[in-house]
Amino acid sequence: MQQHYPFSEIEARWQRYWETEGLFHTDTDTAENKYYCLMMFPYPSAALHVGHGRNYIIGDAVARYKKMRGYNVLTPMGWDAFGLPAENAAIKTGIHPRASTLRSIATMKRQLRAWGACYDWDREVASCHPGYYRWTQWLFLKLYENGLAYKAAAPVNWCSSCHTVLANEQVVDGRCERCEATVEAKRMEQWFFRITAYAQRLIDDLERLDGWPERVKTMQRNWIGRSEGTVLEFELTPRDDGRPDPLASVKCYTTRVDTIYGCTYMAMAPEHPALADLVRGLPTEAAVQEYSRRAAQRATHERIADEQQKTGVFSGRYVINPYNGERIPLWIADYVLMDYGTGAVMAVPAHDTRDWAFAQHYDLPIRISIQNPEQSLDLATMTDAYTDDGITADSGQFSGLPNREAITRMTDFAKEHGFGGPMVHYRLRDWLISRQRYWGAPIPIVYCDACGTVPVPENTLPVQLPDDVEFRPTGESPLASSPAFMQTPCPACGKPARRESDTMDTFVDSSWYFLRYLSPRDEQRAVDSETCNRWLPVDQYIGGIEHAILHLLYARFFTKALHDIGLIGFGEPFAQLFTQGMICKRSEKDGQLYKMSKSKGNVVSPDSLIAEYGADTVRLYTLFIGPPERDAEWNDQGIEGASRFLRRLWRRVYEMRDGLRAVTDLPLPALGECTPAERELRRKTHATIQHVTQSMDGAFHFNVAVAQIMELMNVLDTHDPGPSATDITRRVVREALETIILLLSPFAPHIAEELWIQLGKPPGILNASWPEVDPAALIVDETEMVIQINGKTRGRGRLAAGLDDDAVRQAVLEWDIVKKHTAGKPVRRVIVVPDKLVNIVC
Repeated sequence: MQQHYPFSEIEARWQRYWETEGLFHTDTDTAENKYYCLMMFPYPSAALHVGHGRNYIIGDAVARYKKMRGYNVLTPMGWDAFGLPAENAAIKTGIHPRASTLRSIATMKRQLRAWGACYDWDREVASCHPGYYRWTQWLFLKLYENGLAYKAAAPVNWCSSCHTVLANEQVVDGRCERCEATVEAKRMEQWFFRITAYAQRLIDDLERLDGWPERVKTMQRNWIGRSEGTVLEFELTPRDDGRPDPLASVKCYTTRVDTIYGCTYMAMAPEHPALADLVRGLPTEAAVQEYSRRAAQRATHERIADEQQKTGVFSGRYVINPYNGERIPLWIADYVLMDYGTGAVMAVPAHDTRDWAFAQHYDLPIRISIQNPEQSLDLATMTDAYTDDGITADSGQFSGLPNREAITRMTDFAKEHGFGGPMVHYRLRDWLISRQRYWGAPIPIVYCDACGTVPVPENTLPVQLPDDVEFRPTGESPLASSPAFMQTPCPACGKPARRESDTMDTFVDSSWYFLRYLSPRDEQRAVDSETCNRWLPVDQYIGGIEHAILHLLYARFFTKALHDIGLIGFGEPFAQLFTQGMICKRSEKDGQLYKMSKSKGNVVSPDSLIAEYGADTVRLYTLFIGPPERDAEWNDQGIEGASRFLRRLWRRVYEMRDGLRAVTDLPLPALGECTPAERELRRKTHATIQHVTQSMDGAFHFNVAVAQIMELMNVLDTHDPGPSATDITRRVVREALETIILLLSPFAPHIAEELWIQLGKPPGILNASWPEVDPAALIVDETEMVIQINGKTRGRGRLAAGLDDDAVRQAVLEWDIVKKHTAGKPVRRVIVVPDKLVNIVC
């Protein structure tokens, strides 16, 4: 054993040992005492930085801990390998996305191994491999067969920078979630997954996820957006020219039917599919068409933003309020969206802020139908809509009711009279999966002039990506530029046909990969149902909070759909979820704290740190930097503290190993045989085991666990097991040191493995049992009392633990330090805080 800590040498050796011994290889034929620990698989970018490492280091620490607790741990790794970055790089550099992706995978795999993160690499998958996306395509066909995949013309989110459409979930504040370019609106034929069919189950089953952060569940509930309201039909007045209408009535959805008597106009979305027919031949037709074209191109966030001026145009048509028979105008307005409700709203300016702004701008009537019970509303003095609860006013037979009661009665009235009724609405829209880009799984559909839309036969999958494509984005998929790909015989009739040129959203790939890990080389089926049912749901899933809506929602939908199809026997994919915070660093450009990124100039590479300090130091600092569920600031100087601790531990073993090896076979002494100092070390040892175990079993308080281990090391340093020490002292010290090494091994596994064998133990600390708490050792025989005189601390002293207040008073008044500070003064009061403090008031 060298005197100085040779981290490079031992880390390389133990990494080879783990791989050679297959310590993380898992036999899934049995699920007894199983523990499926899964980290969200990464996108293979150029390289990992220390911010990425937090996820994988946390997951590796958990997996190692569970193996030491005797669990049969499954911990696989793979690559979310399709996506725009590789394709955009191909446009800039000419390197094919497949080549750049495989190169990035090799780099990141090397980095993960250098960190000491161990996985069952026999289960490795990459979503860009034909052997994987063959089954992604097969699952698409299963959803299509079951009515959960469909193609439709719809307004879509278009990113002019990425040259592709985006799902609603990929638009953040009107900008592309990936490149932050402004998102435009377009109407296109696209493929969708019918996630809305599962909206209520996705909400209800959140109650089953006790192991999920409440924050994530709340985010999903809000995104799905369940609301209870009323659907109403407003009859269209006949056209003057007698031309037939496509609709007899216009439907709207409202959560405030109590305001219906204040409705002074109806507003329809510019992209409403019936609008063109409604205005055809009218004097307003040209104006409506032009307005609709312009309004539909505006980004959704601009159209609904409160600070934006609402615009519109009169359609030339009227509808009838079904409650009072009043004829009201039908307007086209940009603040009405087709993907909310029915694409039309009953406008009540007095009680809706956007309706108020629109009515003010176009000088439309405003009528109060809900009165403020505390201060009567007057239109002459109102400056904005009144949106609070109140009492119905000028509302016919419903006048004078509390408005919440009126909602129920008015909804019942609509149902009884056949023009409406109760309705549950969801904010969630169907998942748009079409992408007009190359580097993704091709959608397995063929279009035939004779047969229409034809699914690709399962036995011909995968539909492979061609190499002869032009990557430069034009708004149409690059696949369309490949005649060899596009031209194919129709699977149904054999006549010439064309393939679908769009590829699938990469979130489709990541919605089922956790199932494929159980049978990654199975060429006969996508999912080994029997094995999946034994091993899933995933026991512990670890990843970033940024995936709360996108990946986690889609994975839950896929799991439920595959359950209903009969492929799996469970309805939720992840039993426990841990969302780690980001590691941030101050930018060299402006000194501000940001998430690590190249653009901010604040990326810290693990490679140079591992070369200088070792992987264990990087791992320990990453876990010690702060509570893992919170964001934390990376400090280059902070890693020195972790390095000093590991070097200190190494030196301690180097100095003591010969003396401690001599007592290896001696049993631990009975507590009665120990001196007070030895009993205190045993108490601290077992208290540390208890605290670290609780930290690992609970909310993963790794920073607390590391701090506890460091505290035990501080206590151990006060004991000298040198030549003059007794065997009892050496045995108690050995127990403490073995405990430190065992508890540290999930966090700093390489040094733990090496120190374990230096103490004479067999190689493979993962095969050692996690230390158990000895309850007897936790009993405190003595306690240290702080001595205060008139509130000022004057010293400390030890007493038997658990003494009553009278016994404490009698004992401390005899102490020399107390007599010194109370000499000549009457003691008026002695205040005792049991086992902690005595304050003597003179």
